[in-house]
Amino acid sequence: MPKILIVDDDDAMRDLLRLRMAEEYEVIDTGDPEQAIGLALEHKPDAILLDLMMPKFSGFELCQSLRSLSYTSLTPIFVITGEAGDKYKEHCQNLGATGYFEKPVDFKAVKERLATALQAKRPERRAHVRVRMRLSLKLRGTDASGRHFEEITTTDNVSADGFLCDCMSLLLKDGIVEVIMTGETDRFVGRAKVVRKESSGTPWQRYGFQLQEKTLDWPLQG
Repeated sequence: MPKILIVDDDDAMRDLLRLRMAEEYEVIDTGDPEQAIGLALEHKPDAILLDLMMPKFSGFELCQSLRSLSYTSLTPIFVITGEAGDKYKEHCQNLGATGYFEKPVDFKAVKERLATALQAKRPERRAHVRVRMRLSLKLRGTDASGRHFEEITTTDNVSADGFLCDCMSLLLKDGIVEVIMTGETDRFVGRAKVVRKESSGTPWQRYGFQLQEKTLDWPLQG
């Protein structure tokens, strides 16, 4: 049975979510957002249902923190909130949320979207074991405005099929970049697709890349 983590400081809402999801999922829940990261690492949920407006630690901050951790970086996060408006939805998407649902909750839509995400993500998650490995990379391609860019960056979050890194250039989701590993000599190591953008509150953005093709020079093979 797939496992989900529910994070909501509203006891009644948390009880309702647990009741409606318990037939199809093993449910872990908490009303304390500060406890959520520990529960995520301990129980390794297949998905997370997250409220936005909580005391001490907002859903925005929690979503960003979960995306920055190697194990939870690929876990689907579904925001379920009473906050309406496109600005909240867009911000959550930029933070890496998989879905956004407003209260009162359409549970049929949530379950359908959750099932689709789990079916798509589960094989990818098993394949992407990330390790801390510092690499200096050169990215080359076309930015969001259609201009050619070439940029030196570093990553310390690497898997056999991808990596996370900061980038000054604004890139579009699903955009393709050439990846060159720099050092004493530059080595072309593959082409990668932008699969995720994380808002960092800085002039640059942090992107998740998935390798579409790679050479034997990529340090992790699998």
